[in-house]
Amino acid sequence: MLPLSSQKLIYNPIINNLFSRSKSPHSKEIFQKIRKITGINSRNKEVYLLAVTHSSSTSSKYSNERLEYLGDAVLDTVIAEYLFKKYPFKDEGFLTNIRSRIVNRESLNTIARKLGLNEIIQHNARTDISKKKSSIHGNALEALIGAVYIDKGFKGSKKFIYTKIITPHLDIASIVNTPNNFKSILIEWSQKENKKIAFIEEKTEEDNRLFSITVMVEGKATGTASAKNKKKAQQLASEKACKALKVSLN
Repeated sequence: MLPLSSQKLIYNPIINNLFSRSKSPHSKEIFQKIRKITGINSRNKEVYLLAVTHSSSTSSKYSNERLEYLGDAVLDTVIAEYLFKKYPFKDEGFLTNIRSRIVNRESLNTIARKLGLNEIIQHNARTDISKKKSSIHGNALEALIGAVYIDKGFKGSKKFIYTKIITPHLDIASIVNTPNNFKSILIEWSQKENKKIAFIEEKTEEDNRLFSITVMVEGKATGTASAKNKKKAQQLASEKACKALKVSLN
């Protein structure tokens, strides 16, 4: 399969808009950092610069949101194939569960920061991307995967995911062996310890597609997390609360 850039798909209006910007010293510096992160030597600077352009710095029309959508689908496919081959005798439920835990927002945010994407995301100065619940880092990682897909096709994006994400940053065995119903564990603990617990849903300011949940224990915020659905956000927030409270997971 040819890379999308070779197929000359209709992406030119956005790319052309970024072309003049790609020649600036600042953009060249950003692209050099992107090249170091990806390990990919490419002339297609514009699509990579777009991957680290947050909507707060420009109109959403020229932000990384469309690339994020594409990268999300590519990442899901590669992780699904990886797990399918790694666990040939596990059922669909197991594979789906592990995949969702690998590609959840907290995991992607952490990997993005380890790669150094947090240092090169272009955003409005008023947008606080340092917040732990921010989804900007993980979104940029998905957008970067989308950019690699456009530049190098599925084969190239799969190689990037394997060499830069799975191998160095994912401990699959640990994910598989770690309990994942943290909400139930936390509720059982609260009943045993006679503690009042509540799950508070908040609005995620920088991304209204996400659910943000805060676990309140005896009126005190103990764990906060965001995800694309409420159930997953509750589990992630519960996991943080369990760790903060040192709740036994056995």
